[in-house]
Amino acid sequence: MNRRLFSLLSAVGLFGLAIPSAQAAGPAPAFSFPSIDGGMLDTAEWRGKPVLVVNTASLCGFTGQLADLQALHDTYGPRGLVVLAVPSDSFAQEYDDAKRVKEFCTIQYGITLAMTDILPVKGQQAHPFYRWLNEMRGFVPRWNFNKVLLDGDGQVVATWGSMTNPQSRNIVDAFTPLLPRT
Repeated sequence: MNRRLFSLLSAVGLFGLAIPSAQAAGPAPAFSFPSIDGGMLDTAEWRGKPVLVVNTASLCGFTGQLADLQALHDTYGPRGLVVLAVPSDSFAQEYDDAKRVKEFCTIQYGITLAMTDILPVKGQQAHPFYRWLNEMRGFVPRWNFNKVLLDGDGQVVATWGSMTNPQSRNIVDAFTPLLPRT
């Protein structure tokens, strides 16, 4: 890959570089997300479990990663992993209607994992979770399918860019030790 292309892809956060972060003392704040199915998704209900949060988009070149997110949910969900898809139009690649997003994800990818309503993930209008990530860790998604792994206390373990497949060894190796012991 030439240097110019590498610089461009790096600048928009497409390369899958994990950015570990130091653990802060005590649990992170709990956040509520409006569910795409109605009601609310509350991260406090997931305490003790690792949570992989991914900003998604239905009309993106990385949309195929939805199948990989679902595979993680199917494989590791029974062991305690929570996968949360956050549809976002922050990069102008999402349908403008939550019903259409849900239908697309269900029909095309068989999505049963937790999904929020369509939410902004950057800027002044970003959901409070993403504002917290920016304030506490300096992390702002630079494109769709950026991934954030939280431990059982809600602390950020690592982040990855769009190019890192959700089923990559880097991600699986990061959350596996965090799964609740049975």
